[in-house]
Amino acid sequence: MTETTLTVLAPAKINLFLHVGAVREDGYHPLESLVAFADVGDRVTVEPSDHLSLTVGGPFGAALAGEGDNLVLKGLRALGAAAGIGDPPVSVFLDKRLPIAAGLGGGSSDAGAAIRATAQLLNLSLDEAALEEVSRAVGADGPMCLRARTAYASGVGEVLEDMPRLPPLHAVLLNTGLPSPTGDVYRAYDSAPVGQADRPAEPDFASFDTVIDWLSAQRNDLEAPALAVTPDIAEGLEVMRLVPGCRLARMSGSGATVFGLFETREEAIGATLMLDRVDWWVRPVVLGAL
Repeated sequence: MTETTLTVLAPAKINLFLHVGAVREDGYHPLESLVAFADVGDRVTVEPSDHLSLTVGGPFGAALAGEGDNLVLKGLRALGAAAGIGDPPVSVFLDKRLPIAAGLGGGSSDAGAAIRATAQLLNLSLDEAALEEVSRAVGADGPMCLRARTAYASGVGEVLEDMPRLPPLHAVLLNTGLPSPTGDVYRAYDSAPVGQADRPAEPDFASFDTVIDWLSAQRNDLEAPALAVTPDIAEGLEVMRLVPGCRLARMSGSGATVFGLFETREEAIGATLMLDRVDWWVRPVVLGAL
């Protein structure tokens, strides 16, 4: 074992579109989504120890205080079982920089980053397929967050197809500080006429306008139920759509984070300055650049 410390990014996950079908008998929803990852996120630091432990800090760390277990520990225990070593002997520090219950895949991304970093730190002989199998222990988002690269997701989110053809996109992420519990959103979705988990035909992405036109024709089927559960989230969508240069504004996943797409980095930074409020979390990002 190499005595060192690894610090890695657990990037924010954005659903550029999310088409959701009717709930199945097993309680899961079929979906089709295009997922991209931002160049901002939580930070996960892993170092050798005599036993597995997790410490949480950072701007949003207090929201996880008192949580006896979380997806990071669950993922690392699955990693240890797969490698035949028991609980991995590492201490993990999670610098929680993403809002909680924000539709950014934070917990799954934290777990994916911790799994990958721990496997590297301990020189575990598990290939990419084995690590993806381990990541399933944290839920349907596990494999996509372990990969952390642009992909189509289908099935219940576990069937992945890399999508390198989509160019990096300049964006602004906005979270108004209101949580949007995924379970409540799906229950609201199931109580109304539901959509279909359809995958749209893909254009050639010859220009930014082509990308915007294509994405604008898609939808997030959880946006309306999320707004029904937490109506005040609508303020974030409304102000994003009014910012100069914003070509598309949409909620990510089950909410409550909103993203806006811009043609240039300068426009995204300008929008961030316009949207900056003391009680909002706003960041200019690049999607798909990792």
